[in-house]
Amino acid sequence: MIEEAAVDAYGSSEQITGFHAMLDAHLAVPFKTKVLDVEVTVTRVDVTSDERIVAVCVRGRARQRIPILDLPLPDPRPSGAEWIEAYRRWAHGRW
Repeated sequence: MIEEAAVDAYGSSEQITGFHAMLDAHLAVPFKTKVLDVEVTVTRVDVTSDERIVAVCVRGRARQRIPILDLPLPDPRPSGAEWIEAYRRWAHGRW
């Protein structure tokens, strides 16, 4: 999966863009999860100006961007969550 996301990507910036595209295409949103024991709804994934992939979490009128590397996943995991795991492996240099 890492190779698929990073195909034809030169440098980490383009690789992050590739992972974001895969997450955008494959991660089933919205889904619910808990952040600090508070239920939130992940409505989409985004890339920040400093090139971090974040989950946009909503609860009522409140909205918070959480780095996808830190996002707790629910059980059962949403369809496409394997792309989050692939991104985590890539980000931690384990592939």
